[in-house]
Amino acid sequence: MNPSYTHFFSSIQNTPLEPWVKTLPPFLQKGLDHGDEKKWRTAVEQLPKTTPEHIELKECVNITGQFNAQIEPLLRTLCPWRKGPYSIHGIHINTEWRSDWKWDRIAPHLSSLKNRTVLDVGCGNGYHLWRMVGAGAKQAIGIDPAPLFNFQFFAIQHFIQNPTAWVLPLGIENLPVIPEVFDTVFSMGVLYHRKSPIEHIEQLARFLRPNGELILETLVINTPENECLSPAGRYAKMRNVWFIPSIPTLTYWLERCGFYEIQTIDLTTTTTQEQRSTDWMTFDSLETFLDPKNPQKTIEGYPAPLRATLRATKR
Repeated sequence: MNPSYTHFFSSIQNTPLEPWVKTLPPFLQKGLDHGDEKKWRTAVEQLPKTTPEHIELKECVNITGQFNAQIEPLLRTLCPWRKGPYSIHGIHINTEWRSDWKWDRIAPHLSSLKNRTVLDVGCGNGYHLWRMVGAGAKQAIGIDPAPLFNFQFFAIQHFIQNPTAWVLPLGIENLPVIPEVFDTVFSMGVLYHRKSPIEHIEQLARFLRPNGELILETLVINTPENECLSPAGRYAKMRNVWFIPSIPTLTYWLERCGFYEIQTIDLTTTTTQEQRSTDWMTFDSLETFLDPKNPQKTIEGYPAPLRATLRATKR
């Protein structure tokens, strides 16, 4: 598939998202602007046309078909691959994150996605969008401001050719608001990167219909008190971690922003089996972010990454 949004705009005609046909184009063009855009675009455009024998949108997003030696070097041009896994015509993309593990932990607790319109904020290359489509979503739209992840999505979409899923090169602050249009909104791994977590929750709520479902995953601190960690400097080598709340604090934030029926559906310590360097993501990963003498602490001495996923309903 040519890396453009022509098919996306066709797919939202005559739907509540149709206003984006006029408002989104300048944002999308700007969102893909990057020094490596030409290299990434060329790699996607050079992917050979293939006819999939079978497509599975399960633990490994798997497109089976005749092996073609041109595919792997073009996909490697799009490294680092962080979310997955994928298997494309026998080529296994061993991504940094075992994103399937997160999905398997939370999926049993979600309301049915069948025929739902879904927004995934901070979706990366769209791995979880494909799982949402596999679960029956009518439309699964993700946003992520990293241009590389968008071209990775284009590469996968080239082989799957499914107009149900799309990744747009935007942060939520640049996404034109169509109020109360989505049935389910996901925000996974975003909140702690926001300078104003309350504002982020309010932004998510604007897109969600009344009685719609929010799935919010973030780093938390393991305390029963109403507390919040604000790291000085870096957290696990990340510069842009602003607030890590306790679950009671996060619940309080959600309540203040108009959510009810708030439940913690998963609480998991991130391990070096779930997040690690691979030959498709060769940079430092979790192992080097932790204290080598005490893996219960980050390299800076903070509690090691603990992630909670909360489900909430919008009033």
